[in-house]
Amino acid sequence: MTKRRRRQWGNGSVRQREGGLWQIRWRENGKRRGRSGFASCEDAQRVLAKVMAEIAHGRAGLPPDIRGVPSLGKLAGPWLDARENTHRAADCDRYRWDKHLEPHFGHLRPNEVDGARIRAFVQVKLSEGLAAGTVRILVALLSALYTDLIEDGKATSNPARGLPRATRRLVKPTHDPRTTPFVEKLEDVRRIYLDLPEPLNVAYAIGAFAGLRTGEVLGLRWEHVDLPARRIHVRESISGPLKDKDSRVVPILNALAPVLIAWKLKTGGVGRVLPPMRVDGEALNKKTLGRNLRATLKRLKLERPGLGWYEATRHTFASQWVLAGGSIEKLKEILGHYSVVVTERYTHLRPDLFADRELDTIPFDLRTGRASGTAKNGAKTGPRRSDRPGKPR
Repeated sequence: MTKRRRRQWGNGSVRQREGGLWQIRWRENGKRRGRSGFASCEDAQRVLAKVMAEIAHGRAGLPPDIRGVPSLGKLAGPWLDARENTHRAADCDRYRWDKHLEPHFGHLRPNEVDGARIRAFVQVKLSEGLAAGTVRILVALLSALYTDLIEDGKATSNPARGLPRATRRLVKPTHDPRTTPFVEKLEDVRRIYLDLPEPLNVAYAIGAFAGLRTGEVLGLRWEHVDLPARRIHVRESISGPLKDKDSRVVPILNALAPVLIAWKLKTGGVGRVLPPMRVDGEALNKKTLGRNLRATLKRLKLERPGLGWYEATRHTFASQWVLAGGSIEKLKEILGHYSVVVTERYTHLRPDLFADRELDTIPFDLRTGRASGTAKNGAKTGPRRSDRPGKPR
């Protein structure tokens, strides 16, 4: 009689059940787990070996049991609290969750949300009049929540990842950043600076000739402005940490240096570059900047749809940099973009994008049906011999 070989303790077991199917059993985190339905002993052993290998590498053999996981509404609270220490837009994220996401997903458990529910949510929000880009941000916030839930073992997958193309098209942004208006003439930039009252004109000069965000301008301190070295160390925003989280160094251009030097002599050069003084009885903030700029643009007859403080300062700086032939890579570092792909939105403004010689690459006149202009190699072109008037061929 052959003695039955015993498996080593901790490696699981394989056995055949009634009906001929095979079953595997093993222990995981102190609990007995099992799976059945294998057609052969070899299949069962192969799966058991894979499960044990996953456990040996610190990964669970089977998805965790999430039947006792609380609803998303209860899980989102602590998650949003933790974001306040790491994300500048944590308050906005909390508002988005309470206003839009909580009513649709708060009562559901993590494993009860799928792509169909997200698509229904997207369609409801679009029907309420929300912009596609705004709905896209809401879906991204939901996806960020699931990313952390998966790490904590409270979810097995992220339903916001890998949405069907039909759903992704619904939340595709309709805004084209290349059509964003900016102050196209440097003379008009000067007119705006001269029309704005102090210290708004200084704030405008920093934004238009250093490319700082509005919050970065209001939060800038003199200790971070090195006039002899001609550079600004951007380290904080008026509302907290920087949007890109990393500090950066911005050059002080020749157009901005005299303004900062004069302003430092006038204010003493201590504390914030733009102290929290009052203008027309109001605190100096983003609303005050925008309101005064709109009045200035109206007086100078420069108002255009969509031309606000951000477009007249940071976007104007980037556009004028590109028009002057500045490097896109350097512009990326100055603006603090995470990728040059974002900065390349301004490349459509390059004056050398289409040189004169390239405009006649296809030398043809639609009005006469004849070749015309200058060929690509610089030689003059004209009608072919067969196109010239003469005897019929």
